[in-house]
Amino acid sequence: MAKDKGKHKGGEGGAAAAEAMRPSGPPRLKTMYQDEICKKVTEKFGISNPMQMPRLEKIVVNVNMGRHLEGTKLPPQVRSTVLDTLTAITGQKPIVVKAKKSVSNFKVREGYETSAMVTMRRERMWHFLDRLINLATPRIKDFRGLNDKAFDRQGSYSIGLTEQGVFPEINMAEVTFTHGMNINFCFSNSNAELSRFVLGELGMPFRKPETSN
Repeated sequence: MAKDKGKHKGGEGGAAAAEAMRPSGPPRLKTMYQDEICKKVTEKFGISNPMQMPRLEKIVVNVNMGRHLEGTKLPPQVRSTVLDTLTAITGQKPIVVKAKKSVSNFKVREGYETSAMVTMRRERMWHFLDRLINLATPRIKDFRGLNDKAFDRQGSYSIGLTEQGVFPEINMAEVTFTHGMNINFCFSNSNAELSRFVLGELGMPFRKPETSN
């Protein structure tokens, strides 16, 4: 089970968590990006053209269900649990993805339902990011920070969560099984260094390097 592990920045973390629980009006992190972080990007990287700024375009949440296949179909409780989870944490209806080709090693056959996903953009994306940073990650058991190396050449970033209970919207006493998910942050006009800087300034709790005594 996920456990509360406190806030990232003491009192600031508590205030941020309170704001994240009330996703109304303009997204707080979007405003921070536009008013503060773009200026810091200009100062640090010399990018002054607004059209060349690194931009978070979308967040994709994906849950693999293929390992739960029974014959040709998913058990109803698996399907409903995953879809309910994604709907609750994103506020958006997920789509079920069918395998495009067969992979014998994973017991996947073409046409079988293998995963569910949600793609968030604009305000919904920013509200989700706020809740992830300030509400979900502090609840990860034995949390020591997120990997800051999981970027591709285009600056997109990926993380994996082992259970849905880190989101406060999910009551683990009411779900039938525990499942993880992959979360992908897709950037444009970016690279690994730029995206890492932007996410860090937004409050993404990356793992801090260990210091020797």
